[in-house]
Amino acid sequence: MAKPLDGLVALVTGASRGIGKACAIALAEQGANVALCSRELKACEETAAAIRAEGGAASAFALDVTDDRQVEDCVALVAASFGPIDIVVNNAGIAFSAPLHRTSLAELRRVLEVNLVGAFAVIHAVLPSMLERRRGRVINIASTAGRAGYRYTTAYSASKHALVGLTRSLAHEVAPKGITVNAVCPGWTETEMLEASARKISEVTGRSREEAVAELAHMNAIGRLIRPEEVARAVAFLADPAAGGITGQLLNVDGGEILA
Repeated sequence: MAKPLDGLVALVTGASRGIGKACAIALAEQGANVALCSRELKACEETAAAIRAEGGAASAFALDVTDDRQVEDCVALVAASFGPIDIVVNNAGIAFSAPLHRTSLAELRRVLEVNLVGAFAVIHAVLPSMLERRRGRVINIASTAGRAGYRYTTAYSASKHALVGLTRSLAHEVAPKGITVNAVCPGWTETEMLEASARKISEVTGRSREEAVAELAHMNAIGRLIRPEEVARAVAFLADPAAGGITGQLLNVDGGEILA
């Protein structure tokens, strides 16, 4: 039976674990040939092998999105291995939590380099081929922190707001060329990033890890954490050719945390 993404090539950054890993699996399940890209190559290789064992097509590639040359080389290698890239999922990201007056400029720059400039670099490398072929899907993993402000997340929130701005501006730019650009904005999701946030809350407040996680989970209307697979399904939807009429949009997967 034909699948929606049969014959299409998808590149996923930050694919070693969490949301990126779930996105790679979901896209492969829909028929895409998936390139799992991350600094953590071994983890990507294990997931790619698991995808192939289920009959999918996947390969792992080493990628640090803050290294411009490595981004260009990786994109070229993926294209040589699978063919031109049709779908890009910019998931690579880092979090940082501290009051602004305790956030150094170096820390701010590092968050922006990964979360914003890294996404820009990947798009910059992939876009010429998409423009030439007049088709493509760019899906940026932003955050509810890119739609609202939260205490002690100034650097992270600024980077995600900037990624939202990139998404909207580029969507206008390339819409006439058959390319859609959207962002998925997860709320608190069951990932290592959440575990780090829970530890930070525990350190500052003296509450247990379980109490910290429960506090985060109850920030949304459904009262539980989001699962990586739920974010991945939203990404697969936006990657589908049937979603060609959707561009410049922010799709919240947040359990009703932001009701707008």
